[in-house]
Amino acid sequence: MERRLFIKTAIALMAGTALTGAALAAGPITWWYETATPEQQGVITRNIIEPFNAAHPDDSLSIDYRGAQLDNQMRVALLSGTGPDIVYTAGPSYVAPMAQAGQLLPLDDYAEQFGWNERILPVFLEMGRYNGQLYAVPKTYETLGLFYNATLLEEHGWTPPTSIDELEALADAMLAENIVPFSSGNALWRPTNEHYVSLALNAIAGPENVYKALNGEIPWTSEPFAAAITRLNEWWQKGYFGPNYFSLNGEQQVAELAAGRAGMMPSGTWQFQHIETYFPPANAEAGFVGFPSTEDVGEPVFPLGVGSTFSVAATSQNPDGAAAAIDFIFSDETYTAMNTEWQGEWNTPLSDLSGITLGDDVLPLYTEAMQTLAQSVAQDEYGYTTWTFLPPATNSFMVSGIEEVWLGRSTVEQYLAQWDATFQQEMAEGKVPAIPAR
Repeated sequence: MERRLFIKTAIALMAGTALTGAALAAGPITWWYETATPEQQGVITRNIIEPFNAAHPDDSLSIDYRGAQLDNQMRVALLSGTGPDIVYTAGPSYVAPMAQAGQLLPLDDYAEQFGWNERILPVFLEMGRYNGQLYAVPKTYETLGLFYNATLLEEHGWTPPTSIDELEALADAMLAENIVPFSSGNALWRPTNEHYVSLALNAIAGPENVYKALNGEIPWTSEPFAAAITRLNEWWQKGYFGPNYFSLNGEQQVAELAAGRAGMMPSGTWQFQHIETYFPPANAEAGFVGFPSTEDVGEPVFPLGVGSTFSVAATSQNPDGAAAAIDFIFSDETYTAMNTEWQGEWNTPLSDLSGITLGDDVLPLYTEAMQTLAQSVAQDEYGYTTWTFLPPATNSFMVSGIEEVWLGRSTVEQYLAQWDATFQQEMAEGKVPAIPAR
């Protein structure tokens, strides 16, 4: 991790800069959030809302949980000039159109004031830029990998796969034992489809080719992508995804894996929040490794994802307060508190984690996975998740279109042709998110 920039910011200095922002702001600060359980809402209230308001008595930060309709409601609100002060999006692909439409405030002055340029890993600041200005900072960064039921594998004498060929051999062995190879499902979140597309692109086509396509150097119809989607489709047709894909949600995937009805789960690090709920009661142990790659790609690639971003609305009545609230979230104290109670959703990309000590109850597997991801980012060895790096219309088609391929209504060639056509149009319109140089 020698290439990673470590800059330690003293707690007293951070508190001082936060108060500087608070001195400029006054009044209510509104923030719309996505789905959260009552328990998770309590975690946010006691670790963010209450301490921020206590430290900023002239402001009043409040949060409104909008659930699965957040994205649609946010688009409508911003178009009409209403909505919250803090704009919370599903990822960088949503930021460019909003910035282009003048719906977001540039954050460069706040980044300088609060020291974000030093406190946040540079690659993530680059991902929040549009036309050279900073419009968003990421709430969390994440990756995709392969969870597995370690207890089940040991019982059958199986080992975690280290290549695509080994992955397929293990999946075939599981099918022979009436075990679903991939615990998966998109019942409550159709974009779950893109988790598997992202894995195939990086593990089979390779991140270098994905990078070229994102920059318009090669089309999405190129042979490496045809090979990746073809193989992904073969996994579907062979039954790797099981018979209940369209009726299982994300949490149920973990339950199926823990129960041993499924053996592996290609998914993201956000699933760590459910591991402790389901594995101990099932007397099972979870494992997590990088998703295996082809021989041409080499070592497992950890696709880099930004699960959500923070921006400030151009129509905000309290932009200084909104920026101060965002700054509060990017503190050592908030990182420690949120990741101790809620793993997988609050891995804010701080440049220096040397002062962070998580609670004793945090699963070591989670800590190891985050360290591995941080090292991959620092060494520019990461891959690309579709929801972070594709523009919105392309990403939307990619999610729905892969189902057409799986269900035999479209060919791989037709799918990629429409994908490429949509992408080229959005690239011409300036809607492709910023792609950091490798």
